[in-house]
Amino acid sequence: MPLTIRFLGAAGTVTGSKYLVSNGTHQILIDCGMFQGERSWREKNWAPPEIDLGAINAVILTHAHIDHTGILPRYHALGLKAPIWCSPATADLTRLLLLDSARLQEEEASFRSEHKSSRHSPPLPLYTEEQAKSALTLLKPTPINTKTEVLPGVFAEWSLMGHIVGACSIALTINNKRIVFSGDIGRYDQPILVDPQPATLGDLLLIESTYGDRLHDIEVDPHERLANIINRTSKRGGAVVIPSFAVGRTQTILYYLRELKAAKRIPDIPVIIDSPMARDATSIYQGHTNEYDAAALALLRKGFQPFQVPKMYFTRERAESIKLNSIHEPMVIISASGMLTGGRILHHLKHRVSDERNTILFVGFQPPGSRGDWLKRGNTTMTLFGEEVPVRAEIQEMSGFSAHADKNELLRWCQSCVGTPGKVAVVHGEPESAKTFSATLSRELGWNTVVPGYGELIEV
Repeated sequence: MPLTIRFLGAAGTVTGSKYLVSNGTHQILIDCGMFQGERSWREKNWAPPEIDLGAINAVILTHAHIDHTGILPRYHALGLKAPIWCSPATADLTRLLLLDSARLQEEEASFRSEHKSSRHSPPLPLYTEEQAKSALTLLKPTPINTKTEVLPGVFAEWSLMGHIVGACSIALTINNKRIVFSGDIGRYDQPILVDPQPATLGDLLLIESTYGDRLHDIEVDPHERLANIINRTSKRGGAVVIPSFAVGRTQTILYYLRELKAAKRIPDIPVIIDSPMARDATSIYQGHTNEYDAAALALLRKGFQPFQVPKMYFTRERAESIKLNSIHEPMVIISASGMLTGGRILHHLKHRVSDERNTILFVGFQPPGSRGDWLKRGNTTMTLFGEEVPVRAEIQEMSGFSAHADKNELLRWCQSCVGTPGKVAVVHGEPESAKTFSATLSRELGWNTVVPGYGELIEV
């Protein structure tokens, strides 16, 4: 039978990464992500799987983000029993993220049941914590930069991509064909993790296009900008409140804060990380120093921990978080979620956004129509927990913290790779972004590109 690949996610959208590779003997699922965003995509998480889960022989993960791993517990409960191969750091982060996802699913189902706010009776979680724990027993951490036989005659090799700790591209050798999956490509010349590693290309390349149609804003030195914001706020006696993703973004901010304090460019004020997941994720980052870049390794050799900031405190219990509301002195509070969709950050906003001494600092994308977008647009009030509160705090944004390569960086990675791919499938982007980057690859590199649609099947 011919070697085929079917696009079951991250095609026509940026989430739900899933690609089924089949040669008639083996069926391999590359990534097993949850759809996020618009309801039409999210509803696919609940739909019966379009494939025979019991026939899957192996799952291979590029990295741990929920849009690449988040449907694993549901698929396992529905019959997926195959080993799940991934890098060691991805295994650690996947354990953290899937258990958290399951708890959130159960909490939302309970909330909707209590408030009778669901179309379904009774409302159910997509999966439970017990189902997530069961799925996690299938994880098989595998060394990076090592060719591993995942099935008889089928080999996979992981290469670091600098997106988050553990994030890799995957080179799959099957039927004497070579398929490279880029996964999510990280930024160049960023702190902590190594730059994206080049791949040796072959018959097919699947490349992400999250930012395939745009460039990141060129910002002044982030140290200078962050120092200015903290110094200005501290002089007012206020707190800098930073909504941040627990994985990747928080560790980058801690890295910058450590440097600023070491250089005495900001006052030695408390830094509070009010996110149990961020605490655990930071520990995972500290446990995988083999992925650090030269500067981070140099710090370790000098006896410094890259994320260890003086006067840094992690909160775990909710009571500790609530206690912060009664402290009115200069500090930095880093809390989830990064897009203000829920979590402890909303309580900090409610208690801090009306005080003109404070600053709300966004370090990540705020979707149109979201709370963050509302604040960035200069609105003078906002609704939190059903109450209209005045906005008097200073609102700032630093756009240079994205963990995704932009158009030029995507192109830079392609040019760094060895060889020319026989065909390129541009995936993991919104339709316009994927289409634009496909045209860029064709024009700039002369590559044979396609933009596959959801459910499409191509022969390798």
